[in-house]
Amino acid sequence: MGCTMQEREQDNDLKRRVKDLQGQVDDLRDLVNTLLSVICEEPDGEHSGAAPALVGGPQTAYCM
Repeated sequence: MGCTMQEREQDNDLKRRVKDLQGQVDDLRDLVNTLLSVICEEPDGEHSGAAPALVGGPQTAYCM
């Protein structure tokens, strides 16, 4: 037996939805990678000395 018109439409709708969701996943992956790059570059200026010092606290190994 062949596919009915309704089954073909549902299959096309499903393929379209999957394609849309894949586009959203790709966009979110790019955003996460960008955010991770920004976070990992220099958290709070610790490496440049621009980070605020904690009074009475450790001088290194802290951020954000």
